[in-house]
Amino acid sequence: MFMIELIICGSKNMFGNRNDYMRLQKYMALCGAASRRKAEEYIRAGRVTVNSSVVRDMGIIVEDKDIVTLDGKVLKPEKEKVYILLNKPQGYISTANEQFGRPSVLDLVGEINERIYPVGRLDYDTSGLMILTNDGDFTNKITHPSNKIEKIYEAKLRQVPTKDEIYAFKNGLKIDDYITSKAEFEIVRTEDSFSIAKITIHEGRNRQVRKMCEAIGHPVLGLKRVQIGSILINGLSEGKWRHLNKSEVSSLLK
Repeated sequence: MFMIELIICGSKNMFGNRNDYMRLQKYMALCGAASRRKAEEYIRAGRVTVNSSVVRDMGIIVEDKDIVTLDGKVLKPEKEKVYILLNKPQGYISTANEQFGRPSVLDLVGEINERIYPVGRLDYDTSGLMILTNDGDFTNKITHPSNKIEKIYEAKLRQVPTKDEIYAFKNGLKIDDYITSKAEFEIVRTEDSFSIAKITIHEGRNRQVRKMCEAIGHPVLGLKRVQIGSILINGLSEGKWRHLNKSEVSSLLK
C-alpha cells in the first residue's frame, strides 16, 4: 500500500539508502520518467497510478513494492544514468508525444535502451543543442533558475536593431506576463535586410528568444542554440548525438 506519511526504516533497499519510502515525484524521476517538476504535472493531470489507483496528491509516498504507472506503463528505477547531447534539426518537437504526430527528438536517439526525455525544450522551428537524460535530479539542478546556466543562440533577425533596442533587450523586456532577466546581445554581422546576433539568456521560457526579438521589432528569421553552459556544438552535425562525458556532466552541475 502506498502511504501519505514518511516513515524511516533501517534496512537498505533498491533506492540505495536507509529509507524504504520516497515521494512519488522523486520515484518517477529515478525511473527516468520526467523531472520532479514535470512529474508533478503528470500527477495533477491524473496520468499516474499507484497500485492501480489514480493519484493526484503531491504528498503521496511510495515504497519499493508499490507498482507505479504513467499513462499505463509501469515505471521502474533506471539502472544506468544516461546523458546525451543532441543537435536538433528544425521540424522536430521536444516532447515524447503530441496530438499531430510530428516527429520527436526521441526518434533521433531510438537506439538508446533507457527511457530518456529532453531537458527543457527547443520549439519546432528552432535547431541546435539539447540534452536528453533519464536523471531527474540532474534535470532539476540544471533547469532551476537559481543556477543560471547560460544558453547561447545564433539568431538571424529582420533588419538591424538600434543601440536603444539592444539596450532594452539586455536589460529586461515585458513578455506575456513576466519581465525577462538581463541578457546578452551582440551583433555579429549585418546585411541590407537582416542581421546575425549572438544572444545569451539564463532562462528557458516558452519561445523566449523569439518573443524578445519580436518585442524590440526584429522578428527571428532563423534560430539555433549553439551552447549550453560550457558545452559547445563543436561540429556535431544536425540530427546527430553523442554521450556527454563525466567532466561535461560535472561542469553543468557546478
